[in-house]
Amino acid sequence: MLELAILGFLYDAPLHGYELRKRISALTGHVRPVAESTLYPAIKRLEKAGFLVRTTEPGAVAAPRHVLSLTEEGRTELRGRLSDPDQRDITDENRWFTLLAFLRHLDDAEAQAAVLRRRLAFLEEPASFFYDGDRPLRAEELGDPFRRGVLTIARATSRAELRWLRETLDSLSG
Repeated sequence: MLELAILGFLYDAPLHGYELRKRISALTGHVRPVAESTLYPAIKRLEKAGFLVRTTEPGAVAAPRHVLSLTEEGRTELRGRLSDPDQRDITDENRWFTLLAFLRHLDDAEAQAAVLRRRLAFLEEPASFFYDGDRPLRAEELGDPFRRGVLTIARATSRAELRWLRETLDSLSG
């Protein structure tokens, strides 16, 4: 998820590390804060793989700044990750939001639609956070108001996302 976010934000524009960290934190930080000890090794891996380059620019007030830019190989890598995401990128909500934030970088509407159809299929499967044996429980079946709250909120969120997915798929095919 972190590498996808790095590639995605750098696809938009070259950034220095601090600005990149702020943008990733704004996208994912409430769930998974981005520590420098995590970000900079990921940047180095992507740089070593040839997906980004680092240039030095003079600082406005202080020391020079290192600006990160995506290479053409990095652009290709991002589009590949977007067009064929890992199943966890489809099923994990936080990973899904990161993927979705950059899906516009796929130039092909059919490739975008294929990713959205995978998420739609996942959401249409009967599921719950709570079960009676193998049977998923519905909010109305729970006496615990807190667990009922979890399912009520999840159902409302899923319905909104399903509606959005169907509308977007219609617009992509239209």
